[in-house]
Amino acid sequence: MHSTSAHPTVHRLDLGYFVRPASETGGPEPRVEPALAYLVEHDRGLLLFDTGIGAADPETEAHYRPRRRPLQAALAAVGATLADISLVVNCHLHFDHCGGNPLLAGKPILVQDVELATARRGDYTIDELIDFPGARYEQLTGEAEVWPGVRVVPTPGHTDGHQSLVLHHPDGTVVLAGQAHDFASHYASDHLARQAALDGAARPLPGYRPWLDRLAAFAPRRVYFAHDCSVWEPPHAP
Repeated sequence: MHSTSAHPTVHRLDLGYFVRPASETGGPEPRVEPALAYLVEHDRGLLLFDTGIGAADPETEAHYRPRRRPLQAALAAVGATLADISLVVNCHLHFDHCGGNPLLAGKPILVQDVELATARRGDYTIDELIDFPGARYEQLTGEAEVWPGVRVVPTPGHTDGHQSLVLHHPDGTVVLAGQAHDFASHYASDHLARQAALDGAARPLPGYRPWLDRLAAFAPRRVYFAHDCSVWEPPHAP
């Protein structure tokens, strides 16, 4: 498995699913959501964006009813192993995004400093998934280019320390948005709300998340999400 920094390759990893109860969906029924991670091939090595659903306490297990696919199996399906991973980036530290981190002890894990501080205060995630033996965090404060053509961009909202990954690619920028939006359709709605505001459309208009201005500067051609198999693409290619 090999790529170049000019041509990073993204593999989507199926790490199972969970059942979000009706009390959290805003509707009358529960919703089944995938847990997706992404493996990025780069000439610096393999970058893993999120690591799946971690083991939780009995109350959380009953609440979300997760079905996990082992990270090792998901990596093997694309020709990789845990040992091959060079760098881990978590969009945030809820248990359904950092569950495989303890399997990657000794590997650098990039998180926003505010996210790690919040997780360490407790009552936020599963503590054993944060400070496990061999945990090696590299804390970021804001935006950073972590490898050539690979940039972490803060996208707060779901959590204060949420971050997304921007990958430069010859046929257009790819964004790994994590849970910046729950669904591609929500991202599309915010994207159009921003466009309407820029077009000077008559008010009232819906608001949109202010970091969309930063993501738009990269002119993304594809945006991937953690809990939605759909992929956002612009209505009109440049």
